[in-house]
Amino acid sequence: MKTELSFLSYLMKPKNWWLPFLLIFTVSISGLIFIGYQTYSEAPPIPDFVDSQGQVHISQSDILAGQEVFHRYALMEYGSMFGDGALRGPDFTAQSLHIQAESIKDFYLIESPKEVSPLEIAGIEAQVKTEIKLNRYDPETNQTHLSSAQIFAVSEVGSFYQKMFFDPDFHEAFKPAGYLTDTKEIEQLSKFFYWGAWVCSVTRPGENYSYTHNWPYDPEAGNTPTASTMLWSILGLFGLILGLGAVMYYYGQFEQLSDDYYSKGASEMVTEAKLRTFRPTPTQRATFKFFFVAILLFLIQVLAGVLTVHDFVGLTNFFGLDLQALIPVTISRSWHLQISLYWISACWVGISFFVLPLLGKGEPKGQLKLINLLFGIFFVLVAGSIVGIYLGPKGFLGGLSRWIGHQGWEFVELGRVYQYMLLLVFALWAVIVYRGLKGVMDKTRPWELPNWLVYAVVCILLLLISGFVASPETNFVVADFWRWMVVHMWVEAFFEVFTTIIVGYMMVMMGLVSRQAVTKVVYLAALLFLGSGLLGISHNFYWNAKPVATLALGSVFSTLQVVPLILLTLEAWRMQRMPQVLAKKQEEFGRSSLFAMPGVFLYILGVNFWNFFGAGVFGLIINLPIANYYEHGTYLTVNHGHAALMGVYGNLSIAAILFAIRFLVKPEVWNPSLVKISFWSINLGLALMVVLDLFPAGIHQLFTVMDKGYWFARSQEFIGSAPFQTMTWLRIVGGSIFLLGGVLPLVWIVLKSTKHLKPKSLLASGPFRQERKSPALN
Repeated sequence: MKTELSFLSYLMKPKNWWLPFLLIFTVSISGLIFIGYQTYSEAPPIPDFVDSQGQVHISQSDILAGQEVFHRYALMEYGSMFGDGALRGPDFTAQSLHIQAESIKDFYLIESPKEVSPLEIAGIEAQVKTEIKLNRYDPETNQTHLSSAQIFAVSEVGSFYQKMFFDPDFHEAFKPAGYLTDTKEIEQLSKFFYWGAWVCSVTRPGENYSYTHNWPYDPEAGNTPTASTMLWSILGLFGLILGLGAVMYYYGQFEQLSDDYYSKGASEMVTEAKLRTFRPTPTQRATFKFFFVAILLFLIQVLAGVLTVHDFVGLTNFFGLDLQALIPVTISRSWHLQISLYWISACWVGISFFVLPLLGKGEPKGQLKLINLLFGIFFVLVAGSIVGIYLGPKGFLGGLSRWIGHQGWEFVELGRVYQYMLLLVFALWAVIVYRGLKGVMDKTRPWELPNWLVYAVVCILLLLISGFVASPETNFVVADFWRWMVVHMWVEAFFEVFTTIIVGYMMVMMGLVSRQAVTKVVYLAALLFLGSGLLGISHNFYWNAKPVATLALGSVFSTLQVVPLILLTLEAWRMQRMPQVLAKKQEEFGRSSLFAMPGVFLYILGVNFWNFFGAGVFGLIINLPIANYYEHGTYLTVNHGHAALMGVYGNLSIAAILFAIRFLVKPEVWNPSLVKISFWSINLGLALMVVLDLFPAGIHQLFTVMDKGYWFARSQEFIGSAPFQTMTWLRIVGGSIFLLGGVLPLVWIVLKSTKHLKPKSLLASGPFRQERKSPALN
């Protein structure tokens, strides 16, 4: 016991935190550099496909032109490449691969002069697999040679996609018809898809499996799981058990700390009386417009999601208006994804600005002008990109689409000009936060909460720069690496750290825990999130033409991402009883014990609930390589994405809105019942969407992949099948509760608040007047 206590005492001292942090950060960054190096050095080539006479049937320029068409028309918002993208349409790599397998088989059957016996058919099927797998690439000439059967398959693939975009009665027809009308563009697009299928099927030099480890699953094309996929799944589980054991052991030592440890030094719990005396500073009052815009964007994002789901079930005609033709699914889904990032970002920027006067020493000169400037740029960015996302895929912008329209990448839909504006917004965010906190940032105490906030904001800014590396001519595999460097590192690394910091700040300011206790939780969470999250990016590259080393890193570190989520869940159980514990203490001292922010606290608990289930449980079941091999690009991914993004970051953003408005608005107009209704409606609605549609639809699709192949589980025959359609219709139950009972009351709360804002003062006042110098807030 003495040894355990001495080790616990060692961990409690911030001066001893450098070694584990530097060790984990060094290992993670080294691993990322290694993955980046292999991305470039091991990327599949983009060759010219030639016949035995040297005639070019598919040129490198054709493939790159098709890639540009794919992006210009936002087809990643309809289907996917290498499993990355939308699920309304097919995975184009899997679809093209299966067309090739069937076409090569048909070629030999047609060539046969007599009736073919079952034994001969088996031989033809073996020949199909052999031809598909054989790598005839010559690096000296950058050419790969096609057999006569493969040349036939090239023409069949081209014919298939001409029908998809021109024939409305075709079984895989793109709707609305006429989305692409240029036959040359469709021909280039089909050649890009053919290349993607080639990458997925031809053996990697020196190996007996494809560049994508034989993904997607299609036995007819010879694609089945590799030994490495199974081996690293087992080792990944082994690493998870070890990681959980270590964290549970150390958490058991932390359990020796009583509730008094967490609350000792905390400021007085926020009550109605304290809120009445609070007067916001000019910059705090200026943050209201961020929350106002955020809640309206939230509503628009949800409505765009509703429109997207309606496209799945074919319910797109209203009062004679064809919404599918007016707003194709490529546009509605783009809005749904991009606007989610906008409203969440607006909340996070707003709440960070709101807390600055409470943590810093006054308001720096010119701070209000900078905040207003940032908001102005953000407003133009949002409005311009929403319009551009519509005009680009509709063909109104031509060659300018990439710059002011749609870049064609999932989660990076906004045009490049607006992406630069977003970079400017994040840069201003970092400057404003630093200016507000530099007076309380102590170089001798680098782990304090003000420092953590600056670190997180700067890292979010730096990661956005990764999105500018790739160009339209960059190999799709390489470009997708840089896209994930933005998306994954935000969502599963630094956003998680930022979430922990903001939740910690709100808990401190509500008087529920002490600064010292939160600082330790933030440090440990950052250690675990960065230790698992940075290298956890590898699970996005299992099947994106990376070698086995990336598969190995992803299997181990992706499963370890569950560990910090479990830790935070355990902390949530302690946290949920803090209002009752502190209320009793305040009653003992004769103070008011009525906690003024139960609604905000509910949303914070919602963050922790979905952190465990949405990000943790639903993430774990799809991250092991052998599970992901069959699951990748199915509704189980959609299930994880919705539960994690809305459950964690959505709940946190709403908590931030309500927390700030609680201080900014006169207490007498506050409606706690409406806040509680909104919380339960949003979270119950989200849970019903998961239970009635997303999870069962994902399981159904997973079984279909294993039974009939991945290509079939992504076909329109499957999407239009009765089971899938029924589950999609059932999503309306949860979605209606989510929208009507959750989103609309929040919109009403914010709109009503505009008429009841408190007058501003020069300095933060009320409950924080004397406490600004207390250890709880410095």
